[in-house]
Amino acid sequence: MKRRLKLATHENRDRWMVSYADFITLMFAFFVVMFASSQADKGRARRVSESVQKALDRGQVASAIAGVLGGTPGKLGKGNAMIKGPGGVNSKPTAKQERLEYLEELAPSFQSLSVELASEIAAGKVELKMEPRGLVIGLKEPAFFASGRDAISRDSFASVGKIAEALKKVGNPVRLEGHTDSVPIHNARFRSNWDLSVARGISMLTLLRERFEVPEKQLSVAGYADNLPSGPNETEQGRAHNRRVDVVILKKAGSEYEPRPGAARSP
Repeated sequence: MKRRLKLATHENRDRWMVSYADFITLMFAFFVVMFASSQADKGRARRVSESVQKALDRGQVASAIAGVLGGTPGKLGKGNAMIKGPGGVNSKPTAKQERLEYLEELAPSFQSLSVELASEIAAGKVELKMEPRGLVIGLKEPAFFASGRDAISRDSFASVGKIAEALKKVGNPVRLEGHTDSVPIHNARFRSNWDLSVARGISMLTLLRERFEVPEKQLSVAGYADNLPSGPNETEQGRAHNRRVDVVILKKAGSEYEPRPGAARSP
């Protein structure tokens, strides 16, 4: 009689490795997708940055942003999966997204002022630039103030009127910032450069409010003396560049951090 050989069977204790390997593969695929998405986002951000810079040079900010991100001006982020979080819920905006928002918010003002003040800009009397806090309209001293004085030249009223119309249209908070060079001043009218810088801001506020009817609640004044130069104080050209009043149209989001009237107190 032939004997049947019974092969010994052993329990496979390594079957868990198959599931584990599948899990690792899925995790690897997930991180590859995330990495690819981040790279695409960086490419998009770079294209946005380049387009915005070109638009600032040409006065076409809103159309450039819309062309890169898609959609129409005023709809930044709508329907854009790269800006929205999971499920289409808006996540907290990043610093880059906030920068694009204020660029789009103030682009119409930048464009209109670039046209209205074209002659003043060409003559070096006015300078326009975009900063993270908003749109800065730099008014150079020789065109608006006599040296060491806070009275605004009547010859500049037409230019101030153009700016006033833009301020009333946009409705954003506006800060009037006075600046001086580093040469000390001390006379019967001004004890220091602090006094002069603040006085020039107040003079501009008074003109905007009384002559051009810009709402006073929209305006505020700050004086910086010579602490925020835009050029070197070692040369006359640099000092002339530093003597200025900046009309700053602040982005609306920044107004959330501005002081507000408190509740009326009972006597």
